[in-house]
Amino acid sequence: MKNLLPNYFFEQDTLTIAKSLLGQHLFSWDEKAQAFIICRIIETEAYTQEDPACHAYKGPTGRAKTLFKAPGLAYVYFIYGMYHCLNVVTEPLGTGGAVLFRALEPIYNPTEQELKTNGPGRLCKALNITKATHNELPLNQINPQLYLAQGENIPAKDIVTTTRIGISVAQDYPWRFYLKDNPWVSVTEKQRKPK
Repeated sequence: MKNLLPNYFFEQDTLTIAKSLLGQHLFSWDEKAQAFIICRIIETEAYTQEDPACHAYKGPTGRAKTLFKAPGLAYVYFIYGMYHCLNVVTEPLGTGGAVLFRALEPIYNPTEQELKTNGPGRLCKALNITKATHNELPLNQINPQLYLAQGENIPAKDIVTTTRIGISVAQDYPWRFYLKDNPWVSVTEKQRKPK
C-alpha cells in the first residue's frame, strides 16, 4: 500500500501542487476487475481564484462552491454534454483553486481492456470517473473509489512548462505541466507547433 500525500501538500500554492503532482499515483477502483487501477500522473493544469479561466473566478457559486472547500477534495465537472473532468481542490479552506488532471500513465491495469488516459475527458471515461460518483471525494484519504498516493518526485529538468489547452480566456498563462518525452502526454509542444 502506497503512502498518502500529506494533507499540507494540498494547501500549497496551486502552481506548486500542479508540478508536484507529476509522478504521483492515482488509485481508481475498477468494479469489474474488483481491483484498483494505478496510474502515474504525467500532465496537469493549474487554475486559481484570480484566474479568469477558473470556475472559482466569480466566487463560491454553483458548482464552484466545491473549489472553496477543503483542499484535497475531488472536483469533477461535466463539459460539452459529453465529458467529465477530474481536478483536485487546492489552497487553504476558503480560497478557490484546483489542479486539472490532463493525462495519466497506467502502471497497473488489472482490466482486460486498453486504457486511453491521454486527455482529461479520456482518462475519466477510461476510469469511469463521474460527477455523480466521485465529486467531493477526499483524494487525500484512502477510500474505496479514488485516492492519491505518493509516487516519485520528478526533477525540474524533466518537467515541461507551457500554456494551457482548450480554454477561451487566459490562454497565455504558462500553467500546464507535463513529463518530458512521456508518450501519454495529451499534446506535446512539438505537436502544437504549425508545420
